Amino acid sequence: MIGKAAKPQINQGPQPTPQEPKAEAKPAPLKAPEQKSERPGVKPAVPHKPAAPNGGRGFKVMEFIVYPAHGVGQIIAVEEQEVAGFKLELFVISFIKDKMILKVPTTKVASVGMRKLAEADVVKKALDTLTGRARVKRTMWSRRAQEYEAKINSGDLVAIAEVVRDLYRSDAQPEQSYSERQLYEAALDRLSREVGTVQKLTETEALKLIETQLQKGPRRSKAEEAEAEAEGPEAEEGEIEEAA
Repeated sequence: MIGKAAKPQINQGPQPTPQEPKAEAKPAPLKAPEQKSERPGVKPAVPHKPAAPNGGRGFKVMEFIVYPAHGVGQIIAVEEQEVAGFKLELFVISFIKDKMILKVPTTKVASVGMRKLAEADVVKKALDTLTGRARVKRTMWSRRAQEYEAKINSGDLVAIAEVVRDLYRSDAQPEQSYSERQLYEAALDRLSREVGTVQKLTETEALKLIETQLQKGPRRSKAEEAEAEAEGPEAEEGEIEEAA
């Protein structure tokens, strides 16, 4: 009988001696990632904060203001526009009665004469001015008209009240000319809007208050009325028409 062939023995080399199991290393606590600058020695950039909306002389959104050339308006927003690579901050002002929107740079509010509403004592002084005697200079109407217009556009509430007082005519006095009426209504509109806004009155109530103050003033004498009529705008306008 043929015997079974013995399996070849494979020499596996010396067997490693068993070692004691090592203790498992605990993971190190996680650290917050540090912000590194792209270049050494350069600090990380700080996020830019936009300018405060009330940065322009303390004006705020939804606040009523006075713009000399247009009267009382309301700041409805603050916008940013880029002009020639520079960011420009603008007050957006609404003049509801005139249906007009005006944008004024926040850095220009002082130069354009924009101001807050008049204080209560200034409003009182303006109303008291209406009760005084009208002061009419003996100069040509064109010069007086320019002075009246300058007062209206000055933004000075007391100066505007002086125009209303000087151009006011009661029912017993001669009617105003067209040019007088235009200046009177412009001054009256500016005065009534600010007085009404400060004292929280409607337009009708403000006009009634002003009318009451005007009626308290001394009336012109007949001599003063005749002199004012003789030197009034009709005479000069007639001269201009003839010269034309």
